[in-house]
Amino acid sequence: MQEAYLVALERWPKDGVPRSPAGWILATARNRAIDKLRREQRGAEKHEQLARLDATAADGIEDDDGGAIPDDRLSLIFTCAHPALNLDARIALILRSLCGLTTEEIADAFLIPHATMAQRLVRAKRKIRDAGIPFRVPDAAALPERIDDVCTVIYLIFNEGYASTSGDRIVREDLCDEAIRLGRILVSLMPAEPEVLALLALMLLTHARQHARSDSAGEIVSLEDQDRTRWDRAAIEEGLAALQTAASFGRDGRFLLQAALAAEHARAPDWAATDWERIVLLYSGLLALAPSPVAELNRAAALAMVDGPGAGLEAMERAAASGDLDHYYPFHAARAEMLRRLGRNYEAAAAYRQALGLAKNETQQRFLERRLASL
Repeated sequence: MQEAYLVALERWPKDGVPRSPAGWILATARNRAIDKLRREQRGAEKHEQLARLDATAADGIEDDDGGAIPDDRLSLIFTCAHPALNLDARIALILRSLCGLTTEEIADAFLIPHATMAQRLVRAKRKIRDAGIPFRVPDAAALPERIDDVCTVIYLIFNEGYASTSGDRIVREDLCDEAIRLGRILVSLMPAEPEVLALLALMLLTHARQHARSDSAGEIVSLEDQDRTRWDRAAIEEGLAALQTAASFGRDGRFLLQAALAAEHARAPDWAATDWERIVLLYSGLLALAPSPVAELNRAAALAMVDGPGAGLEAMERAAASGDLDHYYPFHAARAEMLRRLGRNYEAAAAYRQALGLAKNETQQRFLERRLASL
């Protein structure tokens, strides 16, 4: 691609801009890649890549005018969201191949062991190869059947940015900004899809809190203690407007309910004024629509605000009964908080130590260490 851009800089000022600049760049880059592979002759693997590139040429990429999707990365995400692969496999493959997330980060998002995710990715790639699944952007009529996958991928990118699972930063702005950018493009493509609107609303309402999530030293500030005057009111207003439009279609969806949950926090002037009963009801609706141990854990935390830490702890332990949350550090941290509020400090300390052993982000580790020290 770099070589193709260089050729464009040399030729376009003299020959004029081609009718389809993007198609010209892709065709030139493809031809350069083919020449490179032919020169190198690195065995069967390179010949297989060459065959795929030649097949792409037969599909007429050089005449491509951008298609139905006006963004390269979003086009590739739609391309890889092929229904021939099972849901988890195609989402994991997109996150790994196109979005730059590591196998470990994806495994943590799916709450499965790292080795299991690595095997899942290998199997998905093998199936693509063996089944001859075409690498082609779907036409506009086929986009709706892939929209749920694409929304899920964008939200997982946002989640990894908003609460980074590793490194020394709690927020990765690049991932959050990219997810919101893709969400805006998706809304422009499908303005009548309520879940697309709800996804954008959810990301805006959540990301609006970013500046209050850490102090001047970069340490985590919990939602309870955040200075809400630092929340981005413009983002909140935009998110609430998108949510209202999504709700006007009269169809509940998992992103719509999650956006409604984020809206409850955005509207509350402080922690004490939060409508926790409404939040419990929304989580109950989300669990009925899309059951997950993480949603069940979050509902338990909200229930503790309504019925007390004893009820919250009992609900958390029910959520963890399947074992799916064993390696999910927020579960152990939330359980420690319930135990602390119940005055069971020795058990709380043990739970905080479990959380510390699982947390990989250095900022999260320091936050848990402060909680443990406070006991």
